[in-house]
Amino acid sequence: MGSAAELAAAVLMMLGFPCLMLAALVPSVPAFAAAAAVTYLADHYLHRKGSYLINRLSKVRAGLSIRFLIRQLLLVLLLARLSLADNLIYYGAIACFIAFYGLQAPHGALVQLIRNRRRMPVATRNVDLKSRIRIPDAPPRRLLHRSAEKMLHLDLFAVAGILLAAQVKSALVGFVGIGITVAVATLYVLALMPYVRGRKIPPNAEKVLAAVDDWLGEYKPETVLYFSGSKDSAYQVNMWLDTMEKLDSKPLIILRERAILNNLAPTTVPVICVPGGVHLMNMDLSTVRVALYAANVGKNIHMLRVPTIKHVFIGHGDSDKLASVNPYSKVYDEVWTAGRAGRDRYAIADVGVRDEDIVEVGRPQLAPIQPWQGVPEGRIPTVLYAPTWEGWDGNPGNTSVVLAGENIVKQLVQADPPVRVLYKPHPFTGNVSKEAGAAHQRITALVRKAAAERAADSRFVTDNAAQTQAKAELARIEARIAQLAGNGGDKGRDEAEATRDGQVDVARHEEVARLRAEWNEVYWRSFPTWEHRVITGSEPRLYDCFNVSDAMVSDISSVVSDFIASGKPYAVTDSAEVGVEEFKRNNTAVRAAVILSNSADELGELLSAVRDPAADPLAEDRKELKQYLLGPDEPASIDQFNTAVANLALKAETRNVGQESRIAAATAESELANAVPGQRVSSAGDTDGVGTA
Repeated sequence: MGSAAELAAAVLMMLGFPCLMLAALVPSVPAFAAAAAVTYLADHYLHRKGSYLINRLSKVRAGLSIRFLIRQLLLVLLLARLSLADNLIYYGAIACFIAFYGLQAPHGALVQLIRNRRRMPVATRNVDLKSRIRIPDAPPRRLLHRSAEKMLHLDLFAVAGILLAAQVKSALVGFVGIGITVAVATLYVLALMPYVRGRKIPPNAEKVLAAVDDWLGEYKPETVLYFSGSKDSAYQVNMWLDTMEKLDSKPLIILRERAILNNLAPTTVPVICVPGGVHLMNMDLSTVRVALYAANVGKNIHMLRVPTIKHVFIGHGDSDKLASVNPYSKVYDEVWTAGRAGRDRYAIADVGVRDEDIVEVGRPQLAPIQPWQGVPEGRIPTVLYAPTWEGWDGNPGNTSVVLAGENIVKQLVQADPPVRVLYKPHPFTGNVSKEAGAAHQRITALVRKAAAERAADSRFVTDNAAQTQAKAELARIEARIAQLAGNGGDKGRDEAEATRDGQVDVARHEEVARLRAEWNEVYWRSFPTWEHRVITGSEPRLYDCFNVSDAMVSDISSVVSDFIASGKPYAVTDSAEVGVEEFKRNNTAVRAAVILSNSADELGELLSAVRDPAADPLAEDRKELKQYLLGPDEPASIDQFNTAVANLALKAETRNVGQESRIAAATAESELANAVPGQRVSSAGDTDGVGTA
C-alpha cells in the first residue's frame, strides 16, 4: 500500500461503498452524505499518492469511472427509497448523470487527441529546434493534469445539491447543483477544443524530422552514445554522461525510449530520443564515425545496420557476471574493457569475440575516486560498510546484511583502538526479503545507538561552533540548488515544450555541479569525524563515501570493483560460505580482499592494515589487481578513451574512403563501357585491350 495512511484510506474507500448502499436502502440522507464524503476524499488521496490499489482496481473493472457511476446510481436509489421517484429532482438527477456521462466521451477524446498531437516523433534535449520549427505552448497544466479525475469530480455540485434537495424537500437547490455540474463540464470540454487544431498543435512528424536532420547537418556529430532499455536501466546511460561531455569529438546521445529520456540526468550533451525504428534509420547520421553501446539489447540492430559507423560495446560496469561476456558482443567492431581482466574473460568464455577486437580503455567514471594517502593525523580511521541488496533469487551469497551484517557492525563499533563506521546500504535492501529489511533496521539501530554512546563519551570532543557553521552553509547551498533546480528542468512541461525549450543553461549546470561538490565537502564537516553515521538517499554519493573512508566492507557487486580504484584495504563477505579459495577463484575482484565469514571474526586483519599500512600484507596484491581490473593509472582513463575513439574513427573514415573509391571506379568503368558500344574496357588478362563483338 505504500504507507499506513494509504492503507487507512484504502480501507475507508472500500468500506465506504457498502455504507453508501446501506444508507440508500435505509434510507438516510445524512448517512449517505457522510459515506459519500469518505469515498470522495479517500479516492482523491489515493490518486494523489499514486497508490498501488488504485492501479489494481482499474484492472478488475473497478476503475475511477465505475466508482463514480456506482455512487451516482446509489444516489438515484436513495431518491427512490425516499419516495421521490415522482419528484422532478428524481428525473433531474437521472438526466444530469446521463448528460454528464455524455460529456465524458468528447472530454476524453479531446484530451487524448491533444496528447497524441503534442507527442513528438523525436524528443530532444540541447538541440536547437526552436529556431527551425514552431512548437506552440502546451495547454494550461490544470486542463490536462489528472484530467479524468478532475472531470469526474465535477459531479460533486450535482451530488451535493441533490442530497440537500432530498433533505429539505426542495427541488430548486438540487437543480442549482445540477446546473453547475453540467455547465462547468461543458465549459471544460469547450476549453480543450482550441488545442486540437490550427496553430495550437505542433508540426507534423515530417517537419519535425526535417528540422532534426537540419540541426544534425549543422552540428555534425561524430561520436554517438546509443541506448535502449527500461526506465529502471537509466543509470546505465547516466554513468556515461560525464565521459561524453569530456570527449574530444562532437558527442550525441541517442535514446530509444521516452522513459529513459525522462530519467536522464542533466547533461550538456545533445540528446535525441527516437522511439520509432524507421525514423532512426532515416535520420541523417552521415558525419558519425563511432557509436558506443552501453547495453546489449535488440534495438541496437537499428544502429548496427549503418556500415559507415564503427560500433563499440562499452557496457555499464566491470564484473565477473555473465553479462560481461555476452555472445551478442561479437556483432560489434570492437569491445572496450577497463583492463586486462575484461580481455581474459572473453578469452575464457570463448564466445566469438576476437582478442584483436578488444581495447583496454580503463573506467573514466572512476576519476572522482581519490587514491588513499593513509589515515590523516589526528583522525580515527573510517570504515565504510556498503552491502548490496538481497536480489531476486534468494541466494544467501547476494548480501551480507541478513547473516553477517550485525556481526560486522558490532565488531566495528566495539573496535579498540576505535574506528568510525559509515553504513550505506543499497537502496533496494528489504524490497524482496523481510529478513533483509528487518536486519537492516537492526543494523541501523546499532549504528545510531553506538553514535549516541560515543557522543556522550568525554574522550570524543565536538567542535559545536564549527558544526553549527557547517550546517548553516549546508542550508544555504541546498536552498541555492533547489532554486536552480526550480528554474530549470522539464517539470510541468509536456514533451513538445520540453523539446522546444530543453537546452541546458551551461552556466546553471556548472554552478549546480560546483555547489554539489561544495555541499559534499561541507556535509562531512557538519558532524564530528568520529561520529558513526547511517547514510541513505542519493547524497552523499557512494564515491564520496569512498573518499572519506579508509577501508570498506562489502559484498560481491560492482561496488567492490569500483572501490579497488582507491587502493584502500577492503573486505568482502562470503555469506554463502563457499570457502576462501573457491570464493577467490570465482570472483576476480576479491583476490586482494580480506575474506569475511558470517561471524566477521576476520575483521581484525582489515583494521590492522588500516592502522599500519606498512604492515599491510595485501597492499601489493591490491596494486596488481587494480591494474588488472581497471588498467594503468597513466595515461588517465579519459585520455585512453579519447584515443580509442579517435583511432576507431580513423578506421571508419579509412573504410568509407575506400568504399567511395571503389564505387567511383566501378561507376567510371560502367560509364566508359556504355560510351563505346560493342567494346569493353580492358581488364586483367586482356592482351590488347580491345574486346570482340
